[in-house]
Amino acid sequence: MGRKNQGINSERLIDYRIFVPSLLVIIAISIPFSVYEAQALDVLNQIFDTIVDVFSWGYIWYGIILVAAGLYLSFSKYGQVVLGDPMEKPRFTLFEYASILIAMGVGSTIMRTGMVQWSAVANDPPFGMEPGSTEALLMGNAYSMFLWSFQVFAIFVMAAPAMGYILHVRKRPLMRISEACRIIFGDKFTDGMGGKILDMIFLVSILAGAAVTLGLGAPIVTHNLARLMNMDVTFGLTLIVTLIWVILFSLSAYLGIEKGIKRLSTFNMYLAGAFAVFVMVAGPGIFILDYFTDSVSTLLTNYVGISLYTESLNLEGATHVQSNTVFWFAYSATWAMLHSVFAAKISRGRTIKEMILTYLLAPTLLSWAATGVLGGLGVHRHLTGEVPVLDIVQNNEAVAAIPEILASLPFAAIALTVFIIVAMIFLTTTLDSTTYTIAAYTSTKDMSKTEPSRYLRVIVAVVIATLSLILMRVGGLAPLEVISGLMGLPIIVIQFLTIYAAIKMMNQDQAWVNNVRPKQNPGDK
Repeated sequence: MGRKNQGINSERLIDYRIFVPSLLVIIAISIPFSVYEAQALDVLNQIFDTIVDVFSWGYIWYGIILVAAGLYLSFSKYGQVVLGDPMEKPRFTLFEYASILIAMGVGSTIMRTGMVQWSAVANDPPFGMEPGSTEALLMGNAYSMFLWSFQVFAIFVMAAPAMGYILHVRKRPLMRISEACRIIFGDKFTDGMGGKILDMIFLVSILAGAAVTLGLGAPIVTHNLARLMNMDVTFGLTLIVTLIWVILFSLSAYLGIEKGIKRLSTFNMYLAGAFAVFVMVAGPGIFILDYFTDSVSTLLTNYVGISLYTESLNLEGATHVQSNTVFWFAYSATWAMLHSVFAAKISRGRTIKEMILTYLLAPTLLSWAATGVLGGLGVHRHLTGEVPVLDIVQNNEAVAAIPEILASLPFAAIALTVFIIVAMIFLTTTLDSTTYTIAAYTSTKDMSKTEPSRYLRVIVAVVIATLSLILMRVGGLAPLEVISGLMGLPIIVIQFLTIYAAIKMMNQDQAWVNNVRPKQNPGDK
């Protein structure tokens, strides 16, 4: 095995050879798009529409194949392979582990999609349904649940086996895609320009995605905060909210996984649960339970149909479900390596089966429950006429409907306040996980033995926040969002390479024999 890039440089905290070029690529992309935002959006949307027309089938099968690959690795001989010393206990309890993965995997986006995603489907339903009909309303919430189901979380986790194996079993110091693919491409490629290009693809996609996430997450808070304080949404308000976020996720990233990310993630699970109970008690609880049941029934009944929906016979253009599913999978692909690298880092002591199935099941179930409560409240307000949700969504951005829905509850100020706090913590845990992972990825220290430098984590947090604020101010965030979706194409190829690399490494080491937990005797307690 190659040793050239294993040298640990104690003087440099960060590998500038991959970090600086990746940042320059983001800046080079953002500047012209900021200056010519409208024209850039037109061109990028045309490119994306072409991809939807040509490759819809590919993205659909991509998600399904990854689910199949996850189940294969989980229930085959590879599933029992321990990521680390087979005798050591997992780093986190199952609840802590699941909470961290949920916070990382779902983030604040569930607060938006759960509350109002159904409205986009109700206005433009699939399967020939009538817009605004009962069937369209049920399909809307079912589709919102589908967005946070097995395909998306398979996309997020399926590079993690390779990353976890090189880090915790083979003890490679650099936690990078290039290192995971060393077994495929060899030392010369990995230690040369080829390896640097692989690592730069990861960093470009994640830096762009993180900036977009912060930019798109801010309106979820600012619209509700403006409604709570009876003021307009301005860039000044957005700036204040973003700066508070920067402080929060910089502090959490500085504290690390144990004292920062883990505590915030577990606390937010309790707070989100309390908020759901409040909505059920103060709002239309019986309706929400009934509608949730119908939504799950609609989802399960139509799961295969939604998963394979390409609208091949609709020559007039794609509905929201078809085009949004392709974009959702493409955008999820840009985050895939980040989620996998982070999941790998926190999975020491877990088997591959435990890691994959926890990521497939825990965020899915939480997302379905959140969508049931939030979506149920939104649909109830639409049906009773208390809030004209469909009209608001058609005339404004979707997040504008969220504060109006929450304001319809008793003790509206409490509802808005708690919603804001939960959304802020969700985004904080997503972004501090992101900064932690980027810092670990670009660090020159041995990541199999240490944590990334706190100073480096804060630097990464500041870079992401600065980039996002500039794009929000001068324009360019919307084009970068489309670029993030397009970045999923090379990431998809890399994902499949890492799956192959994981299997090849485990076969080479006979890991299913040499790195599994010892079987207990029947009499052992």
